[in-house]
Amino acid sequence: MLRRSDVLAPSASVSRTQREVRNGHRGAAILLTGLPAAGKSTLAQALHAELFGRGLQSVVLDGDGLRIGLNRDLRFTDADRHENIRRASELAALLVENGQIVILAMIAPLVELREVFAQRLGEDYRDVWCSASLAVCEQRDPKGHYARARRGDLAGFTGVSAPYEPPTQASLVLDTGAQTVEACLDRLLTWLGECAVLPRT
Repeated sequence: MLRRSDVLAPSASVSRTQREVRNGHRGAAILLTGLPAAGKSTLAQALHAELFGRGLQSVVLDGDGLRIGLNRDLRFTDADRHENIRRASELAALLVENGQIVILAMIAPLVELREVFAQRLGEDYRDVWCSASLAVCEQRDPKGHYARARRGDLAGFTGVSAPYEPPTQASLVLDTGAQTVEACLDRLLTWLGECAVLPRT
């Protein structure tokens, strides 16, 4: 599809800097990537609740939520997986520009998919690898998807019949298989302060 060259985004009446000053923190996009059942959504919601309690502006974009809403027309072909990430990156960019801390809980299984986020979001982007092992994730299996995939009832399931490429240069690695949610959250918050996304307390 060709882009129309005569379509321009409107000028904002309130700048990103103004929003960030009022919010007391930078806008940023944090991708929590990992295998299904690695704890991405749980950690995303824990981070969101903590930031809300501190009066900070954040929003969670969960892969499953996007799949049943904005991206409900997409399937799991290679092209649709790429489009799923592209749309998420564009939405994240809009929210970051409005001063939000965007917490993306998405598998984003391939390096090339995570690169879509990196290219679109630039210096506002950071990726966190929730590194729970396949064995741990399969043991958890809260939705029964691993069992279905092992039976051959769920094609293209990441970790079983589709690959997951672990990040080789993740901004942060959290062992969500061995550590508690509280321990992972504490490390995540400390790191967000160290990289100046959050104000130092």
